[in-house]
Amino acid sequence: MSMDPSLVAESPGAVPGGSGRTAGPGRGSTGGAGGSRSAAGRGFAKYVLAKLGGAAVSLLMVVFSAFFLFRVLGGDPVDALTRDVPTTPAERAALRERLGLDQPLSLQFVHYLQGVLTGDLGQSYQYQQPVTSLIGARLGATVLLTGTALVLAVSLGLWIGTRAGWRQGSTFDKVQVGVSLTLWSAPTFWFGMIVIMVFARYLGLFPINGMVSPYTPDAFWPQALDTLHHLVLPALTMTAVIYAQYVLVMRSSILDEKDADYLVTARAKGLRDDDVRRRHAVPNALLPTVTLVFLQLGGVVGGAILTETVFSWPGLGLLAYQALRIPDLPLLQGTFLFFSTAVILANTAADVVYRFLDPRVRHS
Repeated sequence: MSMDPSLVAESPGAVPGGSGRTAGPGRGSTGGAGGSRSAAGRGFAKYVLAKLGGAAVSLLMVVFSAFFLFRVLGGDPVDALTRDVPTTPAERAALRERLGLDQPLSLQFVHYLQGVLTGDLGQSYQYQQPVTSLIGARLGATVLLTGTALVLAVSLGLWIGTRAGWRQGSTFDKVQVGVSLTLWSAPTFWFGMIVIMVFARYLGLFPINGMVSPYTPDAFWPQALDTLHHLVLPALTMTAVIYAQYVLVMRSSILDEKDADYLVTARAKGLRDDDVRRRHAVPNALLPTVTLVFLQLGGVVGGAILTETVFSWPGLGLLAYQALRIPDLPLLQGTFLFFSTAVILANTAADVVYRFLDPRVRHS
């Protein structure tokens, strides 16, 4: 990590100031550097507190909107839950009372706020289980899918984007830009169905849906291998859709750095072209990509809804889709809160990390 230029600039000035002290130049230099570090620490603390304050305000708005947003969607949960079951008006009224839907909206909102403040997101209408338990049970599947797709997309995008930008105008560059733009604009559900038709229906290489086959032996390795087998198609779909962003961002960053003076100096020293790209251009071009990675850490969790729905992958995305069909209001509110919190925390983490990586942010 590069040293803070403000510290570099202020340290020499601290030595003369320290020389006036009876303790001698060495002690004065240490005190000046310590003062600079203390000021930098206070500035960093203010910066982090400001970001945390902004995140808290955003979370508060999400908590309020999560309650009212799904009330305007329409649809009666009691109608959906009793659709295939003959029920009397008395039974429907009892069910409405048990779900708390007979209470005024203001009272429902008060109960919702009390639950959020105590970590209780309510009881799912359709599963009859706590929402927090349902989210916890499905979180692992979503992290496995989105984590795998994100690692593959970042690795592939950085590698292709770097070489495409470094060889601007070449056939490789033109092909990769065209493929990236096509995949980036392709709807996820459409690409998922194409993948299913080619690799599952016609070639028969991978299963169509689910996470584990029912006939798989209940042992670690058979279960792990079967899960990886099921993971291939949904992970391939998510990777193909999101890796293009990294290609285009990294290519653009490399083009900005390509003609910089420090690269001309590096070439003048006799460094090979590959060394100039790898050791000098790529580290400076990574900053926008790092920001994008942090932003997508939260975004891909919510973005997995379409992929998990197409492949029936038992994660949070499929859970949110199933809740939307009822509508299961407590479950919808809980998943919405979880997705939004993930995005807000990832954005806050990106702001803090970016301050470490880019000296211009510290000076601003």
